[in-house]
Amino acid sequence: MIILGISAFFHDSSACIIKDGKLIAAVEEERFTRKKHDSSFPINAIQYCLKEAGIKGKDLDAVAFYEKPLLKFERVLSQFLDSFPKGLLAFNKTIPSWINEKLRIRSIIKKKIKFYGDVFFIEHHLAHAASSYLLSPYKHAVLLTVDGVGEWASATAGYAKENTLVLEKQIKFPHSLGLLYSTITGYLGMSVNNSEYKTMGLAAYGNPTYYDQLKKIVDIKEDGSFALDMSYFVYQHKMKMPSTKFIQEFGPEKRKNEEMTQKHKDMAASVQKITEETLFKILHSLHKEYKSDNLCMAGGVALNSLANGKILKNTPFKSLFIQPAAGDGGTSVGAAAFTYFSILKKKREYVLNDAYLGPGYTNEEIEKFLKEKEITYTPFKDKKDLTKKVAKLIYENQVIGWFQGRMEFGPRALGARSILSNPCNPKMQEILNVKVKHREKFRPFAPVVCLEDAQEYFECDKEIPLAADYMLLVYPIKEKYRKLLPAITHIDGTGRLQTVRKGQNELYYQVIKEFGKLSNIPLLINTSFNIRGEPIVCTPEDAYRCMMGTGIDYLVLNNFLIKREDNKKDMWDSEEFADD
Repeated sequence: MIILGISAFFHDSSACIIKDGKLIAAVEEERFTRKKHDSSFPINAIQYCLKEAGIKGKDLDAVAFYEKPLLKFERVLSQFLDSFPKGLLAFNKTIPSWINEKLRIRSIIKKKIKFYGDVFFIEHHLAHAASSYLLSPYKHAVLLTVDGVGEWASATAGYAKENTLVLEKQIKFPHSLGLLYSTITGYLGMSVNNSEYKTMGLAAYGNPTYYDQLKKIVDIKEDGSFALDMSYFVYQHKMKMPSTKFIQEFGPEKRKNEEMTQKHKDMAASVQKITEETLFKILHSLHKEYKSDNLCMAGGVALNSLANGKILKNTPFKSLFIQPAAGDGGTSVGAAAFTYFSILKKKREYVLNDAYLGPGYTNEEIEKFLKEKEITYTPFKDKKDLTKKVAKLIYENQVIGWFQGRMEFGPRALGARSILSNPCNPKMQEILNVKVKHREKFRPFAPVVCLEDAQEYFECDKEIPLAADYMLLVYPIKEKYRKLLPAITHIDGTGRLQTVRKGQNELYYQVIKEFGKLSNIPLLINTSFNIRGEPIVCTPEDAYRCMMGTGIDYLVLNNFLIKREDNKKDMWDSEEFADD
């Protein structure tokens, strides 16, 4: 049996295929269109998934969609009526997409992929919960989903056992922890639904001096339930976030080109503290009620790796699972999984052990591309020779574009489409920013470490959750190694690490180990492989264009090594730069 999952028409559209109980493909539409957070119908992602399954649309057994459009439209109409006439402009801007797309899902599926069978519409937060639990190794777990908003819910909680998921609790829009965080992100001059992770990184530079002021606008109960004072917000009827009252309380919003001040850093630290406090109260209450030590989380707030890294230390839970695309991109997987395992009641055996679910390219395909574009390259027949060469280049402070195997699913580069460099070089942060990333100085670079070495360098949980493989946990770096690892040690002494397990991504694993032999420190910097304003690279052409448009020194495409200097006069030269 084959189920296609689809997420579309909000942000981070995606598609996936579950075939005979196994997730065999999952990818965001942005990777093909090169439009970051693409919200369009994911036709390219769907075509890739169908190709991976070896079928056409008509051969599918069912399609699953990540929300209930009519229920969501009810909320949009309710917002408009409650705020009339203040919300008229925002309503007029959004209504065309509802008429042309969001209320016509079945007809779009028929037209685009020629599928005329059953389409299952799964509630948004149920899709979130299913995307985590049904891919986890657990037979029972507590469920928590927190994001901006789905149809009506902005947070849900409940439990799961075997194939059954029950969401008994919810907090409804307009009250939303995710939208509170997004409001502060917008207030700090950064883009909403895109830059919340920047707010998280900025928080380390601040003190939560605005915590008490923020507590005035969010009422948090002992069980973690919360309500916002909506007089401080206008997102319920405008295409913006903070109200005039918010500005009067906290001062003017930061302009985009304005320098980030200590006040801005303190605001970030304050909203981070409130987010963590709320999550921990919720989790204490849920553990007490449901009495399971296993926790599955999803939703955009589950991408807050700073909070995630503290969960097992600050709550009674002993085990945590978060899948790599915890935001809306992952709801296509949740919708498909819920349809397959819970609605159709198929046997559940599959566990998501890695995120490499996107397109991959053979050596023959890559060499054909290199020859057609007359690119100078060096082939490696022996992969050990390749990993030793790359490790030596990194040790010599060269910046490497790393393109191997199938692309990662989710927002993090995880060693399939990554930029790798030396974490021991105190100037490497500056080198990466000057040569490649051209991004805000407050944003940290992430370390990658083999799982068996993680406890040596980081103050990890005793049993490191699988979520660490997906760069979803921040841990303190041990004091004795902070000066030895200046390029990946954030100002607060932490690192958002990725762990790699042996056999999971063998070449990536070996490069880390080979670098360790040279440096005595078996860690690397891993940052995303992309050009400013674009998603992570998908194809060999994307990767080569990114190298030639930045200061990346070498590119590894499977078994081929390309030196940028050897191709200086290439037609692909560009003035674009990379951004995470």
